[in-house]
Amino acid sequence: MNALKIFLLTGIVLSQFLTNCNGQTKPNNLVEQIYKPDTNGIVGGGCDGCEIMYVGIPTYLNAVDTSAGWTERGQKLIVTGTVYKLDGKTPAPNIIIYYWQTGDNGYYSPKSGMDAEAKKHGHIRGWIKTDDNGKYTIYTIRPAPYPNEVLPAHIHFSIKEPDVENEYYTDEINFDDDKLLIPHFKKYPQENRGGSGVVRILLKGKTQIAEHDIILGLNIPNYPKKANSDILSGLNIGEDQPSFIPFHAFGPDKGTQTCPVCKYGRYHGILYFVGNNPNWDDVKKWLIFLEEESTNRQKYLKAYFVYGNDQSYNKEARQIELERLGKELNIKNIALTFVPAFSDTKTEANLNKINPEVENTFIIYKHRSIIDKFVSLKPENKSFQLISSTLDKTKGDYFDLSEPKHD
Repeated sequence: MNALKIFLLTGIVLSQFLTNCNGQTKPNNLVEQIYKPDTNGIVGGGCDGCEIMYVGIPTYLNAVDTSAGWTERGQKLIVTGTVYKLDGKTPAPNIIIYYWQTGDNGYYSPKSGMDAEAKKHGHIRGWIKTDDNGKYTIYTIRPAPYPNEVLPAHIHFSIKEPDVENEYYTDEINFDDDKLLIPHFKKYPQENRGGSGVVRILLKGKTQIAEHDIILGLNIPNYPKKANSDILSGLNIGEDQPSFIPFHAFGPDKGTQTCPVCKYGRYHGILYFVGNNPNWDDVKKWLIFLEEESTNRQKYLKAYFVYGNDQSYNKEARQIELERLGKELNIKNIALTFVPAFSDTKTEANLNKINPEVENTFIIYKHRSIIDKFVSLKPENKSFQLISSTLDKTKGDYFDLSEPKHD
């Protein structure tokens, strides 16, 4: 442990001692017990530069931070979200997030007087500590890409949990309207460390808003905590809902192959997958419920039925089958779609990783990021309430905002 860490740790322990002797309650935002001995299996697999998060770290941290870039030249940006535990549903308080980024010119620009160790991260850096509801907010500017490079613009995040031995990095924040993003991901796919780092920009006046949630431990090597082992179907909460192109048999895009999340990926979306064991009475109950939800939340919700039965598949027969179902139920808002199989690569349905043998899989996403998942739900009131409450709890604070215009 270097001299700086020993000094900071000593100060933290002394602060705790004095607080306890005075019989006072410790402030919720006190930075405490953040330095732990290393272990053989490094959580996160190591992180080049993450240790700099301790250089200059304040004694007290808040859930809201204003970076040095906020008052400088550049596109104003608010990054906000919730940090969740490994289940992707339970908010995680008291999590320290360290961030660093380039400025409007694409450089990490140090300022005079900065600690020598911190200079390579530049002066636009800072810390937040999630509040009791796992929330955090950063007021900053949008970073520019490195000059004469092909890397997309990004903001680095390093995480320190109070009960995990060391810090670890999560996926960098990238911007979905960055022209460098897709070429980069073709060569270097996302790791989904802590969930997808890709954010979709909304516009509030001249300020850009980026909502970014983090799932602690997700896809982090050597992470010491384990999630409950459920029946596997679908990707993990926190990961990016992939693009795929099912055949639309009934609904607004009838007769086309349209990607649900590409065309309607903003705000809330529900993908209701049914595979090789359809119970059509149950399917009808679910579709009636989803139609009601889609009507009540019409501006902010798109729902899709994706049928992937690979037994005796015939495209024309499947189309007729779903069209008949849509007319019978008088469907107005839901898209009834199908794929030859959930393993099909031409429609890229395989990217969803759906188990065709389970009764159903519900994927709920927001801004393309998966925020909840349910497998083999029965169409009964408690299940309907579960879906509705999930949509209520995860409604974004900025659902009323539009997105900026871009190519």
